Amino acid sequence: MSPNFDIFSDVLDSLRICGSTLLRESYVAPWAIAVPEGAKLAQLMNVKPGVRAVAFHLVERGHIELTTPNPDQPTLVVNAGEMVICFNGSSHQIAQGSYSQSLQVADVLKGADIPFRCPPDEPGSSVICLCGVFYLHDIHLNPLFAALPPTLKAPVSQTTTFQNLGGVAHLLAQELEQPAPGSDFMVERLLELLCAGAVRAYMAQLDNQESNWLTGLRDPIVGRTLALIHAEPGHDWSIERLAQAVALSPSRFAARFKATLGESPMSYVAKWRIHVASRLLNNSEKNISAIAAEVGYENLAAFNRAFKRHLDVPPGVWRSRNSG
Repeated sequence: MSPNFDIFSDVLDSLRICGSTLLRESYVAPWAIAVPEGAKLAQLMNVKPGVRAVAFHLVERGHIELTTPNPDQPTLVVNAGEMVICFNGSSHQIAQGSYSQSLQVADVLKGADIPFRCPPDEPGSSVICLCGVFYLHDIHLNPLFAALPPTLKAPVSQTTTFQNLGGVAHLLAQELEQPAPGSDFMVERLLELLCAGAVRAYMAQLDNQESNWLTGLRDPIVGRTLALIHAEPGHDWSIERLAQAVALSPSRFAARFKATLGESPMSYVAKWRIHVASRLLNNSEKNISAIAAEVGYENLAAFNRAFKRHLDVPPGVWRSRNSG
């Protein structure tokens, strides 16, 4: 394994994040816009099956209040210089003040009249919010996606840390305000950076005592183990071989891995192999036997059983549903 292998980049890349903007508007309170749940949002944006559509909201001025239908979930206030990403795909409303009936985001996209849009001569009393969608691919059994919170709020203008995303947000606003040749490409790349930066900011603030894949990356033993597994998913791994690679006894290694990630090393190996296989089925023309061998299964029947156990359908059905 290369000493420069970056497991976080590897798994982030596996999500193949891209995005699109829905609206960048200035509104005068009170106002409210309703965003549908993930599946309906994906349908609205015409994305292919298997892609998770995740709404995000970046506040440039003022603040917004985000609420969900869940009465146990408190209102989340997102201030200027912050963004929120709804990874769980739940329906929600963004608003400011008390507005009698929220406007559906689908109607906004169709060009419906927006009664609370800020008049050009009243810029000081308004909120400016950029709303859009991140598209995440191959999320099944992806450990990074599983480690993310349902709703992630992150700073975009915190200049005291390396997590400063203000420059990215500024460039994004410029491309949207003054489109030029290549703007579509630029916007998509900037959105990808925005999402990745928000995830990295969340990772940086996690307590090391939490059992989480992201905190596991920071553990010198567990992080090296994960890098080994990810670099060579088809290797003939065992607890003994992994323990030897990180210079621990098998019992101490297994206990440390489970305490950090909440599952055994071999359970993790099995999940990662099936995740890699699902990506290959989605994005390559390799036959199923070759994919099985690549992820460590010489026996095709065993691979089929493992794949169905983890993803509920056989590999062939998975490919027909998700490839393309």
